[in-house]
This record gives sequence, C-alpha cells and structure tokens, in this order.
Amino acid sequence: MTITGVLGVLLTAKKRQLIANVRPLMDGLIAQAGFWVSDELYQRVLQQAGE
Repeated sequence: MTITGVLGVLLTAKKRQLIANVRPLMDGLIAQAGFWVSDELYQRVLQQAGE
C-alpha cells in the first residue's frame, strides 16, 4: 500500500535525503497540530522510512 498525503511527502523527503528522519516530524504533527495517525499507519510509515 502506498502512503500518500502529508506522510507520503515526509517519506519522499527522506528518500531524497531532504530530511534525516521522519519520526520527529511525524511526532510534531501529532503533538502540535493535532494530526491523527493510527498506530498501524504510524508503524508502517516508520518501517518504510527505515526507522
């Protein structure tokens, strides 16, 4: 399954070496912006990011 939207952009940015890690940015979205991510999707994003 392809991850799209904001999380897909974060994965693409990491793949292109524009960011070092996805986790702190995703955690910031969750904590500061009220962005909701299921536990399953959170883990899938981290897995695809190699984190």
